[in-house]
Amino acid sequence: MAGEKEIWQKIGEGFVQEYYNQFDNTNRMGLANLYSPEACLTWEGSPFQGREAIANKLISLPFKRIKHIITEQDSQPTIDSCILIMVFGQLQVNQAVPLSLKVLPINILRHVTYTCPMLL
Repeated sequence: MAGEKEIWQKIGEGFVQEYYNQFDNTNRMGLANLYSPEACLTWEGSPFQGREAIANKLISLPFKRIKHIITEQDSQPTIDSCILIMVFGQLQVNQAVPLSLKVLPINILRHVTYTCPMLL
């Protein structure tokens, strides 16, 4: 099976592409559909619980333009039928110099359960 991707890798790649395309869009409201009603997100120390709270936070971010440049991602199945995804790349906000981006992990179980963004 050399060269052929596992199903969890295909799902992970598709999810990452959809998520960051939505995030980089000027209207981030579509991200709400990618989170479960029970999802949680911590942004700069502030917790947000639930689809609506997370979407409202992401919509309210102050930058005008953002671009995620994904250079690598790893997907791993878990014993409870989830997929953990780690994303690596760069993040460019407005016209600034791109920053290193690492997101560890994204846990997929039909919808996003949580994300832990790290800018290094």
